Amino acid sequence: MKLTAMMFLSVDGVYQGPGGADEDRRGGFDRGGWIAPYAHEEGWRFITSVYERADALLLGRKTWEIWEAFWPHHDKGDPVSHGINVLPKYVPSTTLTDPTWQNTHVIDGDVEAAVRELKAKPGREIQVHGSGDLLRWLLERDLVDELNLRIYPVVVGEGTRLFPERGQ
Repeated sequence: MKLTAMMFLSVDGVYQGPGGADEDRRGGFDRGGWIAPYAHEEGWRFITSVYERADALLLGRKTWEIWEAFWPHHDKGDPVSHGINVLPKYVPSTTLTDPTWQNTHVIDGDVEAAVRELKAKPGREIQVHGSGDLLRWLLERDLVDELNLRIYPVVVGEGTRLFPERGQ
């Protein structure tokens, strides 16, 4: 499978808390929900087309927790909500034990080897959505085959950024 990632970013590179005010308040972040004013039908069609290609999801623990609290209660049968609920979800974590959300698999050992094994399986795409810390880690190890950045015309000003201030 090809490992693809889609990340919502502000013009200044922030990915933290795009969906809602209380989505991710780590570090005192209080500017969440910055994509809502830019939601439109064409954007939703694109996002849906991305999810239609997914055979599995690779999610960071924080993103998994946010989604696990929301998506099981909002499955409308569409490729996004239903896909998120039924697709295999792989979560690298040393703290997540015995997840109850359907089709969740914890990667608790050698994450790089596990991701390489997933990529070697037949299929279309294993997708990373959100999960900024995980995505940065994957990029550092050259494990991402395709990166889709959805840039929103807003400057958040503070918050967690996808790319470091200095390159390597």
